[in-house]
Amino acid sequence: MEHNKDWGFKDQIQRAAVSIMNNIAEGYESGSDAKYVNFLNISKGSCSEVRSMLYLCIDRDFCTQEQFDDLKSQTIQISQQLYKLIEYLGKK
Repeated sequence: MEHNKDWGFKDQIQRAAVSIMNNIAEGYESGSDAKYVNFLNISKGSCSEVRSMLYLCIDRDFCTQEQFDDLKSQTIQISQQLYKLIEYLGKK
């Protein structure tokens, strides 16, 4: 039973991570800056979801502190880059 819970957790974090890049791609192809910004905001939400799940990951001993710190830092960087792109598109 525990194995199934681990698989479900890993599946959820993977789907959230994939959602980040898929929403960026879908927004880019949407045809308007307003739609693109909407998809970028969804991507930021998915990025926050990944970061939230990383806290569960460390609490459940699914990753090391070093892995947690590295991945958390990456999610913060991605979120900041998305924010800058959203800002840029808003000023166009």
